[in-house]
Amino acid sequence: MSDKQIDARGQKCPMPLLMAKRGLRDVPPGGVLELLATDPGSTRDFQSLQRLAGHKVESVTLPDGSFRHLITKAVS
Repeated sequence: MSDKQIDARGQKCPMPLLMAKRGLRDVPPGGVLELLATDPGSTRDFQSLQRLAGHKVESVTLPDGSFRHLITKAVS
């Protein structure tokens, strides 16, 4: 279950990451943002987000080849 969903399919790097950062503003600490993307580079971008911002990120490849990123917002 997520607190907010963003569909970034069809967007090229760096848009999925920017859309996620913007969307996280509306998610409470500990809340979850679900982002769908088709850009293969998004997985790498969200790994960097996890490392640099402290959010927990789980990324999976869906059967259609797109990616689902579940981002749990860090509790500051």
